[in-house]
Amino acid sequence: MQRAAAAGLTTIAITDHDTVGGLREAIEAGAELGVRVVPGIEITAVENQRDVHVLGYFLESGSTVLTTFLQAQRSDRIRRVREIASRLAGLGYRIEIEPLLAAAAHGSRSIGRPAIADAVVAAGHAVDRNDAFGRLLGRGCPAFVPRIGVAGAAVMETIHAAGGVASLAHPGIATDDALIESLASRGLDAIEVWHSDHSPEQQTHYAALADRLGIAKSGGSDYHGDGLHRACRLGGVLLPPAEFARLEALATGGR
Repeated sequence: MQRAAAAGLTTIAITDHDTVGGLREAIEAGAELGVRVVPGIEITAVENQRDVHVLGYFLESGSTVLTTFLQAQRSDRIRRVREIASRLAGLGYRIEIEPLLAAAAHGSRSIGRPAIADAVVAAGHAVDRNDAFGRLLGRGCPAFVPRIGVAGAAVMETIHAAGGVASLAHPGIATDDALIESLASRGLDAIEVWHSDHSPEQQTHYAALADRLGIAKSGGSDYHGDGLHRACRLGGVLLPPAEFARLEALATGGR
């Protein structure tokens, strides 16, 4: 939150993967720093055996429906981590997963392949995350375990039940237009037009696609923390005020 304030941001959304564990602290810190925090989340759906990330904005983090859903999501993440670790061990790349599982057991942190990649690096089996994913953890690699997840429609229904707005995250990263159209027909409220990994041409394309489908637009830097991917881009991707107002209106009954 201090970094966000220093970057000149006045409104941000916290959208951690499958957890709302950091929202309360962020909102309190933001209030002291003059930064509004929009309660959010990023939930992984599965469509045609592919991970699809759906953002939720303006949601009620204490929603019973959302809490129950996220418990199931975290349970499946733990199952997947154990299976990946088992495959790694079978390949001769043993890692320590108990610290990861202990952190996840408290319900405030979601674990997945990035954390496993870090454990692989820490054990000396890879040079960095990219190496770990490229040789072991990426799709088609020997330790890859596909996610068993719910469809996009169920994820969007959960976000809506929690009073939120559902937006497809970074469509320029391995998401085709046909899938976006399908999700829009099933209740998708918006797509992320502005993103650190989107080129100007992609921004133009997805803005036009959102207009054609009659859905709203979202955007953000996708900042994950200091020292990680996109760390230098905090505050570098902004959402136009009119588009923010449209998202907020959807959340307050304009859907």
